[in-house]
Amino acid sequence: MPTPTRILNEAAIKRVLTRIAHEIAERNEAVQDVVMIGIHRGGIHLAKRLSQLLGAITGHLVLVGDLDVSMHRDDLEHRITPAVFPTVIPLDVTGKIVVLVDDVLFSGRTIRAALDALNDFGRPKCVQLAVLIDRGHRELPIKADFIGKNVPTSLKERINVSLKEDGSEDEVNLEKL
Repeated sequence: MPTPTRILNEAAIKRVLTRIAHEIAERNEAVQDVVMIGIHRGGIHLAKRLSQLLGAITGHLVLVGDLDVSMHRDDLEHRITPAVFPTVIPLDVTGKIVVLVDDVLFSGRTIRAALDALNDFGRPKCVQLAVLIDRGHRELPIKADFIGKNVPTSLKERINVSLKEDGSEDEVNLEKL
């Protein structure tokens, strides 16, 4: 089994998230209307970190929620039993600027499911997408607004994001399957 290639270490992840937080602040003058929604699993901790960084930059509290998309996926018939987690969104998102946050953008199907799931919580003013890694291979017309790093991959490769909040080191690795 080949050794994984490190793409981002802890310092690089911090730099990337700080840059994304500044980009979000620049794009959204009404930062008091911004809500970070982390997509379960990979995006929750990143959304919390981005919320703290954006709050420090703007001086405004940025609320954070987490969204489980498992029952909105279009591949349910291919999964034995989907793992379902609670969705926690602290407010009605109607009229808010929702920044969906995920760790890796690949086919776009998780984001499509997130958009469907988000509709259950109101009608946002707009939805923006922030991802740590964009690896390409889109199957749907979905594009991130804020990207930490573009990492072109083959279909025989996988991106693994590990974060402190999950009990490991902050790092992003590329693995060959």
